[in-house]
Amino acid sequence: MIEIMKENSTKEAVIWNNKTFTYQDLLNRYAYWFEYLIANTRKGAVVGVRADYSPDSIGLMLALIAKRDIFVPFSFSNKDIEEKLIIAEVEYYVDYGKGDERLLQKTSIQASHALINKLRKREHPGVIVFSSGSTGKPKAALHDFSHLLNKFKSPRATLRSINFLLYDHWGGINTLLYILSNAGLVGVPQERNAEEVCKFIQNYKIELLPTTPTFLNLILMSKAYLTYDISSLKVISYGTEMMPETTLKSFSSIFPDITLKQTYGLTELGVMRTKSKSNDSLWLKVGGEDYKTKIVDNTLFIKAKTSILGYLNAPSPFDSEGWYNTGDRVEAKDGWIRFLGRESDIINVGGQKVFPVEVESILMEISNIQDVSVFAVPNPIMGSVVGAEVVLVEDEAVSLLKKRIRNYLQSRIDGYKIPVVISIAQRHMVTDRFKKSRKIS
Repeated sequence: MIEIMKENSTKEAVIWNNKTFTYQDLLNRYAYWFEYLIANTRKGAVVGVRADYSPDSIGLMLALIAKRDIFVPFSFSNKDIEEKLIIAEVEYYVDYGKGDERLLQKTSIQASHALINKLRKREHPGVIVFSSGSTGKPKAALHDFSHLLNKFKSPRATLRSINFLLYDHWGGINTLLYILSNAGLVGVPQERNAEEVCKFIQNYKIELLPTTPTFLNLILMSKAYLTYDISSLKVISYGTEMMPETTLKSFSSIFPDITLKQTYGLTELGVMRTKSKSNDSLWLKVGGEDYKTKIVDNTLFIKAKTSILGYLNAPSPFDSEGWYNTGDRVEAKDGWIRFLGRESDIINVGGQKVFPVEVESILMEISNIQDVSVFAVPNPIMGSVVGAEVVLVEDEAVSLLKKRIRNYLQSRIDGYKIPVVISIAQRHMVTDRFKKSRKIS
């Protein structure tokens, strides 16, 4: 990758703080950090970095890979960093949020986990990514970075891209490495909201937007695409959560010339190659040369060459043959699969299973509803019933809204899927990672 950067040293590489930096600028930061790390850190050091995709933090990431250290990324929105520094056994730490971009601090920790030592013996670079699970303690997943980097060795076409996903999201790291390994341009907007992102696309003629279904819905709701010209976009890739069919079809209808591509990746396995059946279809194919898939009881299992070495703070998630239970429920047809939802999100209503995204998608067809979150509500008789919190376009009495919702849904879905508890929200149900926030009552 460094050689590719050297061959394209005069090309634009990064847009940061509305300034453009060349590949030579990145190489300068890489060289600085590599020399600094060699002089000031141990071999195979575990280094935590809290940042966004600035030229300096990108240079640091590349230097850590080249020195064969273990990189632990954190975004500015990351919570419980002190706890995670301990779990990941971080020995050195750089925090770009504190104003001093070049201050690497030594912690009191000496990394000694068996998996870290195993990677050090290989003399390979590593990366520790924390799972984003909503329950329990976050799991620290250790990857052999050299396995993940193999996919970037073959040259491919690239587009002018926004790196929307955050610094500690493997999808964001994957986008960055793909762009750099093909001498493309990656832009980082100063704010990740619909207005700023659409403005950024207009100003810098961005061609690729990797994002989440929730953020695409925010763009539709804001109508920022009417204020700013986003016609330069050629591809929008979406993933990290379930896509409501209503959102997909609406976006496809408004932007028929933009290719909409569903992506799929997991902290434990990396990002897989995918092929969407069509722009407005949720059916896709998942895999690639490094992946095998199978479906057991409607659940997707994957075996991958890029699997993590393991968790630093939890048992191995793989069975004896190396298969990983993704927890994603799917249906299959003629070689294509369609995701139904996470097993952890399923609402059990008296033994009947409800996938929240199915109900959300239909609810968003109803006039005056622009966003909705469906969740489980405990019930002493049924175990759970379905609840829904909606964001309205215009004010409406709750009693009238409930009547309209129930009348509309009666002919569309089974009765046990119809929300029993309905409330009106005054804010969009969005996490700091631009995913759907599902309230659990």
